[in-house]
Amino acid sequence: MNNDLLMTIRQIMDQTELPQEVFIEAIEAALYAAAKRRYGSTRGVSIKIDPDLGEIKCYVPKKVVEIMHHFAKEIPIEEALKINPDVRLDEIIEVEVNPREFGRIEAQTARQILVQKIKEAEREQIYQEYKEREGEIITGYFQRIERGNIILDLERTEGLLPFSEVLHPHDYRRGDVLRCLVLQVQVNPKGPQIVLSRTHPGLIARLFEMEVPEIYDGLVRIMAIARDPGERAKVAVAATDESIDAVGTCVGVKGSRVQTVVRELEGEKIDLLEWNPDPAIFIANALQPATVVRVNIDEENESAVVVVPDDQLSLAIGRRGQNARLAARLTGWKIDIKSESETETQFKEEIAEELFKSAPSETADDSPQPTSESDGDETVQASPRPHADEIELTELTNVGPKTAELLREAGFSTVASIAQATVEELASAPGIGAKTAEKIHHAAQEMFSASET
Repeated sequence: MNNDLLMTIRQIMDQTELPQEVFIEAIEAALYAAAKRRYGSTRGVSIKIDPDLGEIKCYVPKKVVEIMHHFAKEIPIEEALKINPDVRLDEIIEVEVNPREFGRIEAQTARQILVQKIKEAEREQIYQEYKEREGEIITGYFQRIERGNIILDLERTEGLLPFSEVLHPHDYRRGDVLRCLVLQVQVNPKGPQIVLSRTHPGLIARLFEMEVPEIYDGLVRIMAIARDPGERAKVAVAATDESIDAVGTCVGVKGSRVQTVVRELEGEKIDLLEWNPDPAIFIANALQPATVVRVNIDEENESAVVVVPDDQLSLAIGRRGQNARLAARLTGWKIDIKSESETETQFKEEIAEELFKSAPSETADDSPQPTSESDGDETVQASPRPHADEIELTELTNVGPKTAELLREAGFSTVASIAQATVEELASAPGIGAKTAEKIHHAAQEMFSASET
């Protein structure tokens, strides 16, 4: 074989980790290309490679002639008889040729084909290797910045960390070690492109999997993750064994496990909380560290109204709404957070509005109502007025069934008790506002006075 071509093969074999079969195929392709250039065609040409002995044999078809005129396609009868004693003129026989006889041009062609085939094989191998690692963590070394994107050295190839997938702000220096999630592996004309991420929620899941053996073993599961990359993240975990504290397991002794993840994410705060199949409990847990009084669920619209103490409202919402936003993203529910005082005021307004809608309309009757009617010798007496204690509360203006129930629960079970109370005392009853109390009190006094006359 041509010495230059042989040296090229040895250099490539030393520099790559490709399997032997790939080299054999590449060498065959290179020699076929060289043979075609020398003999004009590869028709009938065969190449046999013995990888154990390192031998390469090349056979080409030649026509047996009496006088040879074309070395590449003909062989004289004298030489042909040495190969096959029974050969005759004009027959085509297979003649072994030494690849070393290839000239400089043929060797150069073979070398180019060989290098090209080896590069293609390397690209395919790298693509398959990293394609299988999509969604996994990989370690890279900061190399340079190109158009805002970070290029990492992955040893065998380079990785692309786009600007949108970088934690900001950052101050990386050449050689810094970065753990990234393999986001996507793309095929480009220049070779496979490995797209990485440090902002994807999956990065947190994989980091905890590396730090917490219980997660790797399946004893603790990460159910949901929501992040504001570089600032804060919420991670919901659940244990498959009731005897295991999922949150405590992930936190570790003195916070050792979670702190390792926090350091890797450059100080990003991580809230670990317990997942629960009950959406109300899960939403309450997701709003930690705020205390939740109650959660009202609207399953049809997948929304929830969360009531918190007045002094916990700002904590529940968080800075720039971050806590509420992450909780909504984590649970998948729309969350409306309200304080207790706001909820109480709204409840009173709704009651008042309902009372106003349900109040009976008053009809004016200008004709005087007689106390008795005389028709000849017969006198019809009017029915006596009921006592104030016998009048139903719902007969009062602005008092419907719900309001009547609220009044009874507050201790005002009769019209007389309402008339004798003060407006302030009525207004202190749950669900009865000041304006409503004033209207009810006025109506009760009028009805009480009328019943006493």
